[in-house]
Amino acid sequence: MKEEVVVLVAEDDEAHAALIQRNLKRAGIGGEQLRFSDGQQTLDFLQRRGDLQRTPDTAYLLLLDIKMPKVDGVEVLRRVKLDPELKKLPVVMVTTTDDPREVARCHELGCSCYLSKPVEYERFADAVRRLGEFLAVVEMPTIGAGA
Repeated sequence: MKEEVVVLVAEDDEAHAALIQRNLKRAGIGGEQLRFSDGQQTLDFLQRRGDLQRTPDTAYLLLLDIKMPKVDGVEVLRRVKLDPELKKLPVVMVTTTDDPREVARCHELGCSCYLSKPVEYERFADAVRRLGEFLAVVEMPTIGAGA
């Protein structure tokens, strides 16, 4: 049986986060979802600092907004991909930024894919549902315990 993936939603906009979480569930991604409202919270969880920490040998997927407080998404991506323990974590950039230079930069840093948020609600909801359908059929790597 395929292991449930824990979806990490790093999104500072409450409405966007709720939309993402709701539509992933509609697409059949029924596992645990954790939300982080800034980049520092996301890094603390991933790097196992603070009260809420990731567990070893668990499959995670990070849905990461670029424009976030404290530490922006591009910097979170950079730090994740430089960390030997975290580098295989799949990271999907989910953002309103569609600047080709920003898209290229995220791919160069190692993001798995880049999803631009459509402005219209229904198009955004549909894009997230499609992402969820994709995630339902792919295998996610587990992240180990480290040293």
